[in-house]
Amino acid sequence: MPRYEFRCRACGDTFEVNRPMAHAGEPASCPQGHADTVKLLSTVAVTGRGGAGTPSAAPAPSGGGGCCGGGCCG
Repeated sequence: MPRYEFRCRACGDTFEVNRPMAHAGEPASCPQGHADTVKLLSTVAVTGRGGAGTPSAAPAPSGGGGCCGGGCCG
């Protein structure tokens, strides 16, 4: 379930709320009981295999082979 970060305008506390994406835009009350909160923009880090910026597993073209490389034209 996605985690959203909020900040309370009354006390300055920052807190997180787990909720479905369908409810992402709903307001959240501060753990101290204040209702004046704002949802913060979050960044997403993708790491490990298959993440953004990772080279693909397919081998790079090596030139040669095929009809243009003379491999099949005899």
